[in-house]
Amino acid sequence: MPGFRRWLDQIHNIGGCADPIYLTGRTITRDAVTGAVIGIYSTADEPGGVLAVRCGNRRESRCVPCSRIHTGDTFHLVRAGLLGGKEVPSSVAGHPRLFVTLTAPGFGAVHRVASARDDRCRPRRDGGECFHGQPIGCNQVHSEADPRVGQPICPRCYDYAAHVLWHAKAGALWNRTTILIRRHLAAALGIRQRALNSHLRVSFAKVAEYQKRGAIHLHAVVRVDGPSGPEDTPPSEVTADVLEIVVQSAVEAAEVRTPYAPGLGEHVIRWGAQIDIHAIHGVHSEADGVAVTDEAVAAYIAKYVSKSVGEVGGTDRRITSADEISRLRVSPHVRALMGTCWRLGGIVELAPLRLRLWAHALGYRGHVLTKSRHYSTTYERLRAVRAAYRKAKSAGGVDPSDTSTEVESAWRYVRSGHTPAEAEIAAGIAEDLESARTIGMEERGELSWGDTD
Repeated sequence: MPGFRRWLDQIHNIGGCADPIYLTGRTITRDAVTGAVIGIYSTADEPGGVLAVRCGNRRESRCVPCSRIHTGDTFHLVRAGLLGGKEVPSSVAGHPRLFVTLTAPGFGAVHRVASARDDRCRPRRDGGECFHGQPIGCNQVHSEADPRVGQPICPRCYDYAAHVLWHAKAGALWNRTTILIRRHLAAALGIRQRALNSHLRVSFAKVAEYQKRGAIHLHAVVRVDGPSGPEDTPPSEVTADVLEIVVQSAVEAAEVRTPYAPGLGEHVIRWGAQIDIHAIHGVHSEADGVAVTDEAVAAYIAKYVSKSVGEVGGTDRRITSADEISRLRVSPHVRALMGTCWRLGGIVELAPLRLRLWAHALGYRGHVLTKSRHYSTTYERLRAVRAAYRKAKSAGGVDPSDTSTEVESAWRYVRSGHTPAEAEIAAGIAEDLESARTIGMEERGELSWGDTD
């Protein structure tokens, strides 16, 4: 077709985006003093009169190329808070820092992969059955790819209500935990909590990940700075060991409650028993076989920001009716969790939890990644730098921040997405670009944010 080569250039420029947005319009760059036109760009000469731009979706299941950019931004955001850079001083590398993993409690026995102690799933020497007549153990060996991993051994014994209610309050539980960390840290220093900010500041960055059983767990970085923030030295009394004790006590004490509902009562929401806390080191170090270096932690957190409930057999799109749940191609366990969200969402007392709105996410309504204000830079700043670079490139090298010029833009949305044939071509372009990037990183000996397993 006419203009096919130019269309290929557009798709190549947006990295083979799987769901591009097509715009029509123009940009005129003028001299700010004389008003003389310096440059003009218009989509009139583009194929179909439109320009393709990235969808910007962070989910790998929706758009791999755009999720890759979001993952890279996350890597640099987290890394800056550990090693400095992006307007964060390099002195933060010497501050007390922890890598913390928090899990959900157990809601019922599920099939699991082989462990170091036993290859079998849940061995039971004397057998036994549950109240519903199902075996309480499993002597089989499951691999990571086994679809039974994460599925309940007895679905009727599994506490689905507790599972989705825990998800609904997980964000509040994390907020409560951060409050208790500050409170316990003030107690350890022998000062009042209201005076803590005059001695130090505590910063956080966390990412949520779905486990095979459909329950989230959190990976977080905890850092202590001086009272002015990252550029200030924290008190010498606060070491990584002291911070580890404080975080452990705060996690164990944190709890929130769900609204009281007839037939359900009031649930107390706490963290699970599996809690991992490791100090982060600037040099290669091993703790329980897990690398806890700055680069490895940043890579570990970044690789999960593009994941979603789709990784455990769910769906990334919101559900609009109970009938839709029965038609989804999901596992029985995930369907039961979604159905529980829908049923509990109809209870008036639980309306503030908005379970129906977040049924597709199994009740969890928190952001995939959050951070405190003083931890490091922001996504907005990282995107602004990239946007400025692209504007300068499209304007023929004219700096958009240059006060000697004025930019007049007028754009309108036309459509989005690919035809089946266009999708195949875009996928090939994305694969070629990813292969080239991987080869380049290997030649330079750089660490990829996916190379942390």
